[in-house]
Amino acid sequence: MDKRIAIIGGGPAGLMAAEVISGAGYPVTVYEGMPTVGRKLLMAGKSGLNLTHAEAMGDFFSRFGEATARLEPMLGAFDNEAVREWAAGLGSETFVGSSGRVFPKAMKASPLLRSWLGRLEGQGVIFRTRHRWAGFEGETLVFETPEGRLSVECDAVVLALGGASWPKLGSDAAWVPWLVARGVDVAPFRPANCGFDVAWSEHFIERFAGAPVKAVAVGSSRGEFVISRHGVEGSLVYGRSAALRDALEAGPAALVLDLAPDRTRERLERDLARQPAKASLSNRLRKGAGLDGVKAGLVRELASEAVRGDVSALAGAIKALAVPLLRPRPIAEAISVAGGVGWSEVDTRLMLKELPGVFVAGEMLDWEAPTGGYLLSACLATGRVAGRGVLDYSGA
Repeated sequence: MDKRIAIIGGGPAGLMAAEVISGAGYPVTVYEGMPTVGRKLLMAGKSGLNLTHAEAMGDFFSRFGEATARLEPMLGAFDNEAVREWAAGLGSETFVGSSGRVFPKAMKASPLLRSWLGRLEGQGVIFRTRHRWAGFEGETLVFETPEGRLSVECDAVVLALGGASWPKLGSDAAWVPWLVARGVDVAPFRPANCGFDVAWSEHFIERFAGAPVKAVAVGSSRGEFVISRHGVEGSLVYGRSAALRDALEAGPAALVLDLAPDRTRERLERDLARQPAKASLSNRLRKGAGLDGVKAGLVRELASEAVRGDVSALAGAIKALAVPLLRPRPIAEAISVAGGVGWSEVDTRLMLKELPGVFVAGEMLDWEAPTGGYLLSACLATGRVAGRGVLDYSGA
């Protein structure tokens, strides 16, 4: 076939678009600015490569918030079972963890990526690494390469350049002004699945920086998080990061912790009241509430002296300890982002209305989701839709 198809960005969304298009017999060239493709995928694989989540798809769809209506048909067409079948086809059998998260049995990304790249090369996909997209010149794509500036003409292109998190792996949002200049509305990127700064005392930092805070609850969610020198991070924080970020944009906000989720406030009051009046705070917390170490440290750090000296108030603080937040950590540290190309800017094929023949996929689009396999699932699903959109646009 004489159509020239370009994919810009060698992450999961771009590779999935390349798989769909090349599978239909079209020649595809993938342009990647980094020395190798799939770098963010490999980084995610260091913690096991959470491919998707095994929960019922109705619940699955709900994790995408305001973008649910647009993403639901895409995710439904490539659902969690389809992701598992696809991985199995690449030789990566999966299993469901205790939390419902789905992982390759190998617990890493490299075997799946190697097999995937082998499949794509077998379908004729050409990879051009160290080719950094530098925008448009008229209708021509321009790349900066080790050999100099390169101009490329193509019949259709899929942009899968990621958002603004982990820029050292290639997602630096340099593309934003080029699309804005062409009349495309792009919502500003904001950190998602991120940590937050807290004004810890130096004494608290010295004692507890790096300490995990386990068996706690935030609202109805139980889990753990980590104290950092800057503030708080970890899974329990990430799960609430969108709401906390939005709250901070409107005014003061706090992460409210239940340090003893298996005890009622009434029981805590009774148990604390039994402690000798002259007992130290550490002993009262340990014997009356089962708190020691970093949990006791949090109470000492955040509860006033008056609260610590009153049984009822202390029990209330243990059940709802407010950690005042200053700001989200920088977007470069975030696992993912909110913001991107607005949904009003693309049709159902993910083609830009202002730029016929130009499609977008993955984190470039304005959506966000918690960790747990949802991020990767949506990148794969949107890449698949963009790839099929190219085929439709090209008359396949």
